[in-house]
Amino acid sequence: MCTRTLGFFALLFFVSVFTASAQNYAGPQPPIIDVHFHGSLGAQPGAQPMCPNEPGFAASDPNTVEARNGWVKVPCSNPIMPIPPGEYLKAVAADMQRLNVTAVVFGDATTLPQWEAAAPGRIIPGGSFRATVNRDGAKAVGVVPNNFKPVEEVEADFIKGHYKVMGEIGLQSLGISPSDMSVDQYFALAEKLDVPVAIHMGTGGSGRANITTPKYRGSLGNPLLLEELLARHPKLRVTVMHAGYPMIDNMLTLLQENSHVYVDIAGLIWSYPLSEVNRYIERLVTAGFEDRVMFGTDLGESGWEGLLPYSINVVQNAEYLTPDQKRDILFNNAVRFYRIDTSKLAK
Repeated sequence: MCTRTLGFFALLFFVSVFTASAQNYAGPQPPIIDVHFHGSLGAQPGAQPMCPNEPGFAASDPNTVEARNGWVKVPCSNPIMPIPPGEYLKAVAADMQRLNVTAVVFGDATTLPQWEAAAPGRIIPGGSFRATVNRDGAKAVGVVPNNFKPVEEVEADFIKGHYKVMGEIGLQSLGISPSDMSVDQYFALAEKLDVPVAIHMGTGGSGRANITTPKYRGSLGNPLLLEELLARHPKLRVTVMHAGYPMIDNMLTLLQENSHVYVDIAGLIWSYPLSEVNRYIERLVTAGFEDRVMFGTDLGESGWEGLLPYSINVVQNAEYLTPDQKRDILFNNAVRFYRIDTSKLAK
């Protein structure tokens, strides 16, 4: 067995022990805000157990049946199991209560009410401008290309308070730059209504961009593609989801240039080797942007409920972060960005 694999096992053992001790802690848990949840209701058919922070991306052969993602498969002592529909919401809500987590949950008229019922007072609803169903359950009509909603419908949803955050905006998987004028009306609306937006940039190909998402382009995850959008809409508040990984230099350039831009570390935090995750977060912090890094998990896509406590512990165990920096990432920065009234958060 290689040294790298042994180190991976040791890490998982350490994290599992730390997680168990944290979950048994009897004192009051300091509040945490996860800014990147998905409103799915459980594992999709065929979902597999996963070992977080897997060691890399495997090559594949187009003449074979290729997996939907390209993570190297390694055994681990404490895999995170997918939880099926019917059990998932209850399990996640229990985690949120125990760990004192409030989450920005991206969903629609079908899923968000179920989340709000399962975790009352802990859900900040988010919705995009891609059409699914409207609040009354009817199919969206009059959609524009790429299945986008008419801007008037999006505006009505936000004015009525159905959503508080515009996201997840996954233009990269559609082959569209965030500065493309075909979507500018939606960002103009967000600026007008003072709604924060969350834009997917960076990680997501999983080594299978040409297999599962043919329009996905890594180049469209370049954070500097936001420059023209931000120049047109200087008051727009933007979260760069996944912190634009792996384009750290361009991400730092954008943060230096635009003080209304924050990042989340969701997905990134468990998708790559832990040393790489820590290196990336440390670069953001040591470059002077500790007040604009926000915690997130990207929970929900495959029903891996255990990623919430696991991801919290990645931040808590980061030796390069001070206690104050950990609290900023886990809570304070999101409170500032989303202008959250902390007196109204569930206890």
